[in-house]
Amino acid sequence: MSENASHNYKVHVPFDDLREWIAEADKLGELKHASGYNWEEEIGMAAELLQHDEKAPVALFDKIPGVPEGWRVLTNFFAAQRMNMTLGLPADLDKVGLSEAFLAHFREIAKNPLPYEEVTEAPILENIIEGDDIDITKFPTPVWHDRDEGRRYIGTGSFNVTIDPDENWINVGTYRVMIHSKNQVTFYISPGKHGRIHRDKYEAQGKAMPVCIVVGGDPLTFLMGCTEIPYGVCEFEIAGAYRGRPLKVVKGKHTGLPFPAGAEIVIEGFVQPGNRVEEGPFGEWTGYYGSKSAEPVLDIKAIYHRNDPIIFGCPPQRPPEEQARYRAVMRSALLKDELQKSGVPDVVATWCHEAGGSRQLTAVSIKQRYPGHARQAMHMAAQCRSVAYAGKYVVVVDEDINVADLEELMWAVCTRSDPDKSIDIIKNAWSTPLDPCISPWDKEAGNYTNSRCLIDACRPYHWKDQYAVVNMPKPETVKKTKEMFSWLLEK
Repeated sequence: MSENASHNYKVHVPFDDLREWIAEADKLGELKHASGYNWEEEIGMAAELLQHDEKAPVALFDKIPGVPEGWRVLTNFFAAQRMNMTLGLPADLDKVGLSEAFLAHFREIAKNPLPYEEVTEAPILENIIEGDDIDITKFPTPVWHDRDEGRRYIGTGSFNVTIDPDENWINVGTYRVMIHSKNQVTFYISPGKHGRIHRDKYEAQGKAMPVCIVVGGDPLTFLMGCTEIPYGVCEFEIAGAYRGRPLKVVKGKHTGLPFPAGAEIVIEGFVQPGNRVEEGPFGEWTGYYGSKSAEPVLDIKAIYHRNDPIIFGCPPQRPPEEQARYRAVMRSALLKDELQKSGVPDVVATWCHEAGGSRQLTAVSIKQRYPGHARQAMHMAAQCRSVAYAGKYVVVVDEDINVADLEELMWAVCTRSDPDKSIDIIKNAWSTPLDPCISPWDKEAGNYTNSRCLIDACRPYHWKDQYAVVNMPKPETVKKTKEMFSWLLEK
């Protein structure tokens, strides 16, 4: 567990929209302006370079050839000190401390979601495009990856706003969005996601599904859209409660759906039942390309945008990268909360590792209290909502292991587990068509399941006090060593 994790940090989110966030990133000295690069290839190249470096700056691209001057693209928002700034938490927290502090605040605000506030005047209403004037292709949407075959995904740092046709609750979820033509986009949602449940209900009832896609919302609201918020709860209300002030929204002219008043670009329209076209290929969070598939078409009824709009780009790359970083912080917090609420005692720390895209490798540390405690923790962790989707490996370790340190975690696996005795397998678990391990014939049959490997890497409870002593100096020796010899590591 992080030494600086605390439940007492005061949260201060200093921004309400993307432009205010950019100003805060600039104050930190972490904003780079990049002028004159094209959307066809070069912005995607830069994103690939930046997102694999957790200390790299955020890049704001302007003067993009072929589009009006002032129209911009932003990428690599979640790195360095701005990770903490985005969540309104102190800059000196490490990543596990950041996750713990987020969880402490999230637990409180989740009990009292703050309703959003509807307004009639807003920056997003500066430009409203309808009818024959609709042309989503005019925005500088990059081709993000070499092998995307020229397909342009305007929705990577975006979120979709939908409403349940039966229960009338608003969901905000992050799904990839591809430009298909001037007035049509497609979006992919994996089975089981809340937006997919909405979509399937409309399809089953033969009704057109209203959708608003927000391209360039503020980063905090985007993060809430990426997070496994409970079914039936609106992410806008969680974002408002976290920020301590209601999120201001306007209602779409055609759908009546709410979207942030300070958003950069909003696409509003309807999905007609059965209307699908081929979508993909697109490089995904697993580090592989998902197969092409027929996905729903959104017929655009209106495009709203601010003057000089900014596309918020968050394309997935091969992990570890930006998407894995922000999901690790948020998802690890939710996992710890779920485990504790489930009744598993003495959960010390959790981490959803970046190397697995924050989904496929989950680590949990516990202070063992009774025989079977470790097995209980690892089975519960494998099926908690926050990590159940597309998981692969769950490792449970003792409290002396830093769960966020991959080498330390693997050392525990190598020295405290026995393959014959320490591994359990769960079959037919919830996965995704994006999983490259699922065979083509299973995908064709709609069998999007996988197995889970659960590894007990704790000292065996019955003789843990007799386990070999770790070859590490005593705490007092560590302190003395740092005082005497830290100069040797100075550059």
